[in-house]
Amino acid sequence: MRFLYSHRTRSGDGQSVHIRELTEALKALGHDVVMAGPGGGGAKQLHARSGGMRSRLPAFAYECAEYGYSWPAYRRLRAHARQAKPDVIYERYNLYYHAGVWLKRRAGLPFMLEVNAPLVEERAEHGTLFWKSCAARSERQIWRAADAALAVSGVLAERLREAGVAPEKVHVVYNGAGPAFLADCDPGVIRKRYGLEGKTVLGFTGFMRDWHGLDRVLDFMAGGKRDDLHLLLAGDGPARPGLERRAQELGLSARISFAGVVQREALPEHVAAFDIALQPAATAYAAPLKLFEYMALGKPIVAPHQPNIREILTDKEGAALFDPASPEGFDKALAALIDNAALRARLGAAARANLIRRDLTWAGAARRVEAIAEKLLEARS
Repeated sequence: MRFLYSHRTRSGDGQSVHIRELTEALKALGHDVVMAGPGGGGAKQLHARSGGMRSRLPAFAYECAEYGYSWPAYRRLRAHARQAKPDVIYERYNLYYHAGVWLKRRAGLPFMLEVNAPLVEERAEHGTLFWKSCAARSERQIWRAADAALAVSGVLAERLREAGVAPEKVHVVYNGAGPAFLADCDPGVIRKRYGLEGKTVLGFTGFMRDWHGLDRVLDFMAGGKRDDLHLLLAGDGPARPGLERRAQELGLSARISFAGVVQREALPEHVAAFDIALQPAATAYAAPLKLFEYMALGKPIVAPHQPNIREILTDKEGAALFDPASPEGFDKALAALIDNAALRARLGAAARANLIRRDLTWAGAARRVEAIAEKLLEARS
């Protein structure tokens, strides 16, 4: 098949990782993928910058610009379609981005929509949404127009159905881990770099925001009796300055390593150096990419016991899940793993086995996308 991949993503973060990993996996299955979006779909240098036009414009003006962007994006998408003659439009959902819907109606092509978050809810929660009723209407229109709506979690799939997307059009296609995370990886390189020999390493990867709850890890380390604990943070973001200040206040600066932004090719060796992988908090609908990568490298995981996380992890079978509403829940789950190396080994092995059994890889995600696309084409033949 030939996929016309439509997106509006310029950022060098997890969004670009998802785009690259999925499109490369589709290509590996023998499909053609024609990229129609800013910067194409090639490898990007990851960074922790944020803002751009959004930080320079008032919210109402930025949202008008978002909607206006759909027009040149549609013209570009239509030009690609005329030249490439795709079988399917595949679009990564973004708020006010109607290019794929318009092309579907103009060209009569099957329209697959990948939904990673309910962006109206997300942006309203963080106070960055001005035209709330317009945004909600735009979101519903785009979601309902899809011939297949691909949610990254079952919780998010239910949001789509509640918004009026026909149940038979809603599918769950989880994120995954790539081959580099499934390969053998020597933890010694990173342990030597940061002086972690003989330490019990707690690790976290990705963009760091205040709601990720990493301050809870610092409080745990400060209140414990184990001075062999070391926190390795492979990422960056707006929460980092506050964490550095908090670490200094607690006398923990020497026991925390901020690796900064780690490019994709170097990330597996960083995760390999973890003894325990952390997801202290998660939004209610996400399928955090880091969880699949932790699992692939056989790391025991501490994560909140909430529906979307339970879709991926099973308590005591690959992870120690804690009640996010309990003040002591995180500390107890983490302490249980710190004090029991055999438990860590068992949970880590179970996490990797579960990922392989369920095919929670990018290749597996591509096979699911392939099967959905084939059914759409069969229905039209």
